[in-house]
Amino acid sequence: MYINGQTLSHDRHFADHIVAEVPVQIYRDKEHSDIGFIEYYGKEFVKVNNNVYCRKSFTFISRPGY
Repeated sequence: MYINGQTLSHDRHFADHIVAEVPVQIYRDKEHSDIGFIEYYGKEFVKVNNNVYCRKSFTFISRPGY
């Protein structure tokens, strides 16, 4: 499905991670911000651990098996 470290960018990526319950790691620039499961995603935002992250400001990385 996804490899460890793959960047998520399309709606399909976020939807797949919700369905398969695959965690994501979140970065702002090169600084780690959070890791967890996607609760919700929209065109501009992704909700993880009850926090909302802007898709344009943060990078979302797939972490299967984490």
